Amino acid sequence: MLDNTHAVTTEDFLFPSGPASLSARLYLPATPPMVAVVVHSATGVPRDYYKHFARWLAAERGMACLTYDYRDFGHSLIGSMKASKATMAEWALVDMPSARAEMRRRFPDAQQWSIGHSVGGLLGPIQPDIDQIDRMICVCSGLVTLTDHPWPYRALAWMFWNGHAPLAVKAMGYLPGKALGFGANLPASVYWQWRKWCTAPLNYVPEIGDTLPNARWAGSNTPVDLFAFKDDQMVPPDAVWRLADLYGPKARRHELSPSEFGLPEIGHIGAFARRNAAIWPQLTA
Repeated sequence: MLDNTHAVTTEDFLFPSGPASLSARLYLPATPPMVAVVVHSATGVPRDYYKHFARWLAAERGMACLTYDYRDFGHSLIGSMKASKATMAEWALVDMPSARAEMRRRFPDAQQWSIGHSVGGLLGPIQPDIDQIDRMICVCSGLVTLTDHPWPYRALAWMFWNGHAPLAVKAMGYLPGKALGFGANLPASVYWQWRKWCTAPLNYVPEIGDTLPNARWAGSNTPVDLFAFKDDQMVPPDAVWRLADLYGPKARRHELSPSEFGLPEIGHIGAFARRNAAIWPQLTA
């Protein structure tokens, strides 16, 4: 599909990620881009949610931008979600690097940026291709656990990990997110790994050196910016700064408030909503 509105061209295609094929949409500016951006989605958020932000990057910043869905989710789902064995670690350690490899193949002379939303930046410190990333931007990404959430949101999170949600996963063979009001269905293995991390004292950190590779971002020269929002109840600033420590002492920390931009709220998901476009220039400055 081609869309020439506002001098931005879009291309839909599949790219390989291990044995999987991932569904992607590429937003291209009118002139050859100097920067190629991959947007790594939050958990349960389809690639199309980021279309306004991606179009803005192409039209206003002259950057090529790739949005995509992780394996067995969104447009990348093939077959039954109940049959999926995908894990969150595969999303992070196979799918994310594969998306960047696709952009390096297409734009070998451009700077390579990664913009991670929530889980899209959470596992950045253990990415296998850190030295091939020119800049990392994390938005609402943090080593969050139950005790980080403010009340009464903490009670809702407890129910999501210990109440109706795990019972539904066991019964259905996948997380029926749409029926539960979560917003999207997820493979069972993704849910269980996500649950394990978010109910552990330090999220996924105890697994480093075990089932996950060691964090090595601190030893690289790749710059990283982490953005936290004061009204984010899902991943509050303290959890973001804990992740910043894992990225290393050179990680730049930014705490933003909706009132700074004349907005009533931003929260965890709202950073990339078109109604909150006023914050986009600061995220990419």
